Amino acid sequence: MRANRAHAAALANAEDASLWRWFSALLDARDIRWCLSEQGWLVSVRHRHVATAASFDEAIRAAKARSDT
Repeated sequence: MRANRAHAAALANAEDASLWRWFSALLDARDIRWCLSEQGWLVSVRHRHVATAASFDEAIRAAKARSDT
């Protein structure tokens, strides 16, 4: 059971690291934008709306999944 938890934690950490490297690269290039609206967090990548979600984390994860550049 501990091995399974450790493995799951390692996978989650790797996924988070990949997500935030992606985000950082787009942020440095000024290719990602976000704002909070009545509908939730809106995220655009390279001037194209790619995600809307209730939380910032959900919106960024959805944006990566939909644009994965």
